[in-house]
Amino acid sequence: MNDSPARLPLRTAAAVKLGNLSSTLSQKMGLGAGGMIGGRVALKLDPQALGHLTQGRRVAVVTGTNGKTTSTMMLARAVGALGEVATNHSGANMPDGHVTALSKQPDAPYAVLECDEAYFPAVSGASNPAVAVVLNLSRDQLDRVGEVRTIERSLRDAISKLRNCTIIANCDDVMVTSAAWNAAKVVWVATGTGWHHDSASCPRCGSPISWQGEHWHCTGCDLARPHPNWITTDEAMITPEHQKLELRLTLPGKFNQANAVMAAAAAYAMGVPADEAVRRLRGVSNVSGRYRTIQRNGRSARLLLSKNPAGWSETLTVVKEAHHPAVLVINAQEADGRDLSWLWDVPFERLQGRTVIASGERATDLAVRLTYAEVQHTIVPDPLKAIDQLPQGAVEVIANYTAFRDLNARAAADE
Repeated sequence: MNDSPARLPLRTAAAVKLGNLSSTLSQKMGLGAGGMIGGRVALKLDPQALGHLTQGRRVAVVTGTNGKTTSTMMLARAVGALGEVATNHSGANMPDGHVTALSKQPDAPYAVLECDEAYFPAVSGASNPAVAVVLNLSRDQLDRVGEVRTIERSLRDAISKLRNCTIIANCDDVMVTSAAWNAAKVVWVATGTGWHHDSASCPRCGSPISWQGEHWHCTGCDLARPHPNWITTDEAMITPEHQKLELRLTLPGKFNQANAVMAAAAAYAMGVPADEAVRRLRGVSNVSGRYRTIQRNGRSARLLLSKNPAGWSETLTVVKEAHHPAVLVINAQEADGRDLSWLWDVPFERLQGRTVIASGERATDLAVRLTYAEVQHTIVPDPLKAIDQLPQGAVEVIANYTAFRDLNARAAADE
């Protein structure tokens, strides 16, 4: 039985009240959804607000480079079997967003917080989580996030300080394994993750990593793939009790199967039976507009979000299942990262032979990369106009962060 959330100190209560007012005003004035501004105001008035708002709750924190929003929604849905859950699965994944989400559901005894990996040390230190999920670690935009090995060391240090927390860690990711290697309590999940381009050498000693099938080990120290407690198989998972459960997810792709098993393992650590967790995960179909399909002038366009090389690689695997035309949309705003050098790490060669349109604010940069990948394409900077130029029928639209956000908003306005 969980304790109720602690009664807030007077200063925190006042800060939260003013923060919620700021959030409401932001929404009414059309300045945004209010997911960040309320928390930002509250934290300015009380820097300890996050710690006070999580006190008395059973907290899970979800971090990693890719899949945070989807995994957070999945985990929140599963933990809902135990009681009301405060969560920020809309993507506001820094302390401001956490404070806003928690203050909106002050009586929820559970909290599931998506956390930007750069903020994980601060958030885990303030919230004293019962469970922390580390999905994966790979290169992101260097100018926005920093080098992946710096992030790994930061997470490693933070995890070593979480003495009463169960770490749910992806043992097929070398960086994640290193970060969780010395955790007080760790549950290893085999996800079948296929992206290994950031782990040619050991993050601890620098020696080469040797791979034999799914197994890997460092050739210079004792870091090696741990024996998994949970295993992801094709369309199913195997629990620590060797029970095989069919996933039957609504969401597409092997990476969402991996997200689901990570979420199920975390929910199990929170006290949710594995079969109940999976049953609830099957109902997740739309994650902040990801995977939704819009109808436009006889075209049925599926919207997919990808933000970095690992994410694009997985998404290109999904769209390979059907040979539909594709619109690729790239922006380079502050939230995306200004540096587009990562485009050269994406295996666009997989799109050879299909109809492709390069779109977005940086369509020309994308077009250069597609040319070197020998992908025939045209350039149409406006993504909606790009969709309209394709034959009627199914269309795949893959966009990075701000391009995806803006396209969703425009599509919703046209409905």
